[in-house]
Amino acid sequence: MVKNLQKDNLNGDQIPEKMVQVSDNEEIRDSIHVVTGLIADEGLNLVIAHCTGCHSAQLITQNRATKEGWVRVIRWMQETQNLWDLGESEEAIVNYLTKNYSPEHWGRRMPLKGIEWYELEEGEN
Repeated sequence: MVKNLQKDNLNGDQIPEKMVQVSDNEEIRDSIHVVTGLIADEGLNLVIAHCTGCHSAQLITQNRATKEGWVRVIRWMQETQNLWDLGESEEAIVNYLTKNYSPEHWGRRMPLKGIEWYELEEGEN
């Protein structure tokens, strides 16, 4: 659902601003917005409004980036894919993406620390 909201500018004039609201009947299950598969968190509505109109939410969920990386992706889309200026929404969108879709560190566990080791003597199992 798209709502036109009124926002005061610096001159005190009211200007319309569009905002997308996730409908009440769109289910959130296990902190996931069921329709898109995106993590339900602050900024979700902005991401739905600005991102999923042009591409699937899977393009977001399958990628990971740092804050700088997400800004680079946005700039690339603006330069090559006709993405509009996100204006004041950009910071909230980047914060959402950074918080929920940052790189995950996989690999070996951290070395054990603070363990008191002992030697097994022959004959002990």
